[in-house]
Amino acid sequence: MNKEFFDALEALEKEKGIPVDYMIEKITAALTSAYKKEYGNNAKVDILIDREKKDVKVFQIKDVVEEVEDPESQISLADAKAISKKYKLGAEMRAEVKTKNFRRLSAAAAKSVIIQGIREGERRVMQEAYENKHEEIITATVDKVDYETGNVILDTDNGRAVLYYSEQIPGEDFYVGDKIKVFVMEVNKEARGPIVTLSRVHPGLVRRMFELEVPEISDGTVIVKGVAREAGSRTKIAVWSRDEDVDPVGACIGNRGARISTIVDELRGEKVDIVKYSETPEEYVAAALSPAEVISATMTGDRACRVQVSPDQLSLAIGKEGQNARLAARLTGYKIDIKAD
Repeated sequence: MNKEFFDALEALEKEKGIPVDYMIEKITAALTSAYKKEYGNNAKVDILIDREKKDVKVFQIKDVVEEVEDPESQISLADAKAISKKYKLGAEMRAEVKTKNFRRLSAAAAKSVIIQGIREGERRVMQEAYENKHEEIITATVDKVDYETGNVILDTDNGRAVLYYSEQIPGEDFYVGDKIKVFVMEVNKEARGPIVTLSRVHPGLVRRMFELEVPEISDGTVIVKGVAREAGSRTKIAVWSRDEDVDPVGACIGNRGARISTIVDELRGEKVDIVKYSETPEEYVAAALSPAEVISATMTGDRACRVQVSPDQLSLAIGKEGQNARLAARLTGYKIDIKAD
């Protein structure tokens, strides 16, 4: 336990972000475990690790007694005085133990604890890094594609993580080296299981992408009021402006559609309807049925609305397999009954 040992701990902190103090705790536990394997489970030990002096010492501790009942934790007065005449009954005898004298089995146990400590430290560092990105977007690089499961291994700069097939946009293909945006859906604080769950189908991905691409959203002028999504097919996003002079829909579309096209490209061509939010339920429901044109909307209950459209707009309002009406209902929170005028 010399200078090189402490230099290695500092290198571990620098390269992997595992604090030296954390590893010292693990090494103390490892040496304690090794000592007890060597001298018995009842044996008492004191581990002193001095970062300043770059020194590690292990001390055997035994109670000085008249008659020894437990040789692992006790020493007779006569034997203690043979070591030093200062010892008296009831005192603690401390004797330094050289770690190089530990048997191979004990040393292996200590090594195992230290390795486990490094793994736990790495996991903790990764968890903390992902917690700071929880419900945010990160850009990752495709490292490997598992063609049997469809899962994709990503390099996220904080380590490797899996983008499961179920969290991928239907129909999209990945190749090693691709840069993709993923939504940090969940961070696992348990010792087992994946550290992070990433997604490209979560509605939060669309919400965060608009925040990144639209300055008016990031500065708080335009507010995202809701997102309803069927990944790979269609998304409806409701926006509202705090400034009457700022058109929330126009801000999201951008000059010549530049902003919305960037988002659509990342979503692999998924259609995105930008809906102007209104405090008036009838107006909000009518706007949510875009691109269909609504003749009238009437509230028929607490959370129900009847909408009238012209016959040529009926199929557009309902959408293929009812998708447009379904997304509008999820976005607004109203049950929508669509009738042809």
